[in-house]
Amino acid sequence: MSVVAGGRGGRVPTSRVQPRHRPEQQARRRPNAADVVRDRARTSVTEFYTNLQGGKIRFRLVAMYVLVSLLLVTMLVRVTYLQTIGAGSYREASVSQRTRISTARAERGSILDRNGLELALPVPTRTVFADPRIIVDPVATAHAIAGVLGMSPEDELVLASKLQNTSSSFLYIARQATTEVSDALTALNLPGIASYPEQSRTLTSDGLRALVGRTDIDGVGISGLEEQFNDLLGGTDGRTVREVNSKGQSIPTGDDSSQAAIPGQDLVTTIDRNIQFQVDAIVTQQITRLNARGGAAIVMDSATGEIYAMSTIRKNTDGTYTADSGNFAAVDAYEPGSVAKVFSISAALNEGTVETNSVFKVPGKQVFNEGTKWAHAITDAYPHELEAMTVRKIIVDSSNLGTVQIAQTMPAETLHNYLEAYGFGAKTDVDYPGESKGLLKSFNELRGTEKITTAYGYGYSASALQLIAGVNVVANNGVYVAPRLVNSVIDLDGINNPSAPSATHTVIKPEVAATMRSLMSDVVCFGTASLAKVPGMTVAGKTGTGYKRQDNGTYIKDDGSRAYFASFVGFLPAENPRFTVLVSIDEPDPASRDRFGGTAAAPVFANIAQVLINELDIRPAATDMGCPKERPAELGAAH
Repeated sequence: MSVVAGGRGGRVPTSRVQPRHRPEQQARRRPNAADVVRDRARTSVTEFYTNLQGGKIRFRLVAMYVLVSLLLVTMLVRVTYLQTIGAGSYREASVSQRTRISTARAERGSILDRNGLELALPVPTRTVFADPRIIVDPVATAHAIAGVLGMSPEDELVLASKLQNTSSSFLYIARQATTEVSDALTALNLPGIASYPEQSRTLTSDGLRALVGRTDIDGVGISGLEEQFNDLLGGTDGRTVREVNSKGQSIPTGDDSSQAAIPGQDLVTTIDRNIQFQVDAIVTQQITRLNARGGAAIVMDSATGEIYAMSTIRKNTDGTYTADSGNFAAVDAYEPGSVAKVFSISAALNEGTVETNSVFKVPGKQVFNEGTKWAHAITDAYPHELEAMTVRKIIVDSSNLGTVQIAQTMPAETLHNYLEAYGFGAKTDVDYPGESKGLLKSFNELRGTEKITTAYGYGYSASALQLIAGVNVVANNGVYVAPRLVNSVIDLDGINNPSAPSATHTVIKPEVAATMRSLMSDVVCFGTASLAKVPGMTVAGKTGTGYKRQDNGTYIKDDGSRAYFASFVGFLPAENPRFTVLVSIDEPDPASRDRFGGTAAAPVFANIAQVLINELDIRPAATDMGCPKERPAELGAAH
């Protein structure tokens, strides 16, 4: 390898050193094919990356534009929804958060007696409540409330738990509290505790509970007249709207959507409060003395059907007597017993098949339908041999078999039709809630002795309301007048709107009714109802002593004893009746001699009659001298 001399004596290899070209020389150098390919490749890559970078930017811009557009459209749709379709729910949520809406209970109308005296009336109270959403300290609040209400620790713990339930906006603390209690609770100034006025109900006499009925805690009638006339008495509730701050305190607002409540109307009944009160006391005294299951009494105007008193008293499980059990005079039905002889005998007199002096040979016992599966022995009211009896004696001494013979002077279907005309088998026009229509089979359904026993009060049943209306036909000159309890309604303008008069229809002739009044006067003067006498005035009536049917289908209990239903229906004065009175004693002591209609119920009639005489100034006619001192010979010896 050859070398040449270099600077500073150094040598460099000559064969590997390339000559240094100048720029212009390089420019003039002709590119070969590889250079062209390489240059084009470089250019393509550069352009690719340049184009790629530009595409990303455009994509990002488009994507951003689309995203922003979607967001704007979404916001527009949302705003439109909130201002249109969804506005209501959000407005309600906002209102609910700051607004408290409570029901403004309508003042319930009063129930008045015929003289305008209150029987049932509203009493103002206040109800204290809590809004758990506003309660600051549920435990401390519950403890403060418990101190006022005297709550037990267990009840206090339950209250504290309920106050912690913020999903609830309302919780009763003291419903219909007295003024003292509500003032004591609100005086604590506890956040979330407030009160509103509310009405409760009270009676002027506990004895009215059976007739007037009850209302529930919300003031809705659930029994008696309160239920029957609930729509009329209840009125229309309003509402109270108020806005509150975070402490539950009311704040002023320009938009008050409160609605005033519309009070109920007043109901004017036919009841006389003073008479009702005294009748309640008389019935209670008698059933207590007889250790009876209960008792009832109805006082009705003989001409108009207006009921002045309707008392129902029954024994409670603790041995006390109250009117809390219900109006059994309207809703219960029993076989009327011997009172029904009034209907059988009056029907025969009206049909002309007998007269008062018609004579029948009456045995002490008789078997009917002998030799058939319906064979039945009937025993007379008192033991005797075959005896000749007039119609007057039969009713005065209450002869069962004598009444059967009288009834048999006409077709059995005829008597059945009279019973329907007297009002049996159908509800009265009183239409009292739960009223019984009794039980009177159609004539074609009667079997065996059922066609016979109806003559003296067995084989059909009636409520006390039906029974007094039936007997009142005799007092009202042969005309049935439907009983009624409502005289009028006083509307919101104070106008008294009278009720329609009672419906009427004729059952027997006036002269037959007069004859029956004479016969029934003798029942009191000389017969089974002597304890119903009223000094200085003749009264008329009929006793009834019935056996109560038992669950076993017979009239005898499983222990061999019987249960009695003693009754008396009469009217006064006998010549020109003004009032008809029914008395029934349910299950008097079966071992007592006072278990019969003449001894258990008749004396109660005499006491009620004296009340009517005193309260309503009832006086006998100038010709009315009371009962004769001697029993007529026609009636024979007393039994």
